Amino acid sequence: MSAQGSHQRNRRTLISLAMLATGMLCLAYAAVPLYQLFCQVTGFGGATTRAEAASTHTNERVITVRFDANTDASLPWRFEPVQRSVDVKLGENSLIFYRAKNLSNEPMTGVASFNVTPLKTGGVFSKVACFCFDQQTLQPGEEVEMPVSFYIDPAMTEDRTLADVKTITLSYTFFRAKAQTAAVAGPKTASGG
Repeated sequence: MSAQGSHQRNRRTLISLAMLATGMLCLAYAAVPLYQLFCQVTGFGGATTRAEAASTHTNERVITVRFDANTDASLPWRFEPVQRSVDVKLGENSLIFYRAKNLSNEPMTGVASFNVTPLKTGGVFSKVACFCFDQQTLQPGEEVEMPVSFYIDPAMTEDRTLADVKTITLSYTFFRAKAQTAAVAGPKTASGG
């Protein structure tokens, strides 16, 4: 085998490995948004769907929707549902509120994660408007009520795996926004301090 043939083969191998590494890096960056999109579309893992418009028809089946609120220890907020539960017909447009209060002496920005249980109901729980779509900033001592507009898809009656569901729990957890966490930690100096 000639040195030139060996050099070309090594070069092809190096280019192939570089392309593979670049592809894997791109997939790693795209994984989280793609997974979130997959969960929203399918309801996988209790992710709710995002509706473009309110429901236009209802069904007589009634579901109790309970509301849960949690706050990560890094965010000094009190966060709670205004009402603990509502009974809704499938397809009925509902509006409920959560209340949040900044207990600190400085502005705080939070972002909410959410899911529903049982997890299998994620695909039929549709949110039309929600505070969880954006970051929320509260001034020191500020208290706000934040709306959630939702409906449960009437197609739920056609899914045999959901026939046993009588109660759905919508749960939120507020976390301190990453940008604020980094700002609070402050920039690192060259000495690592």
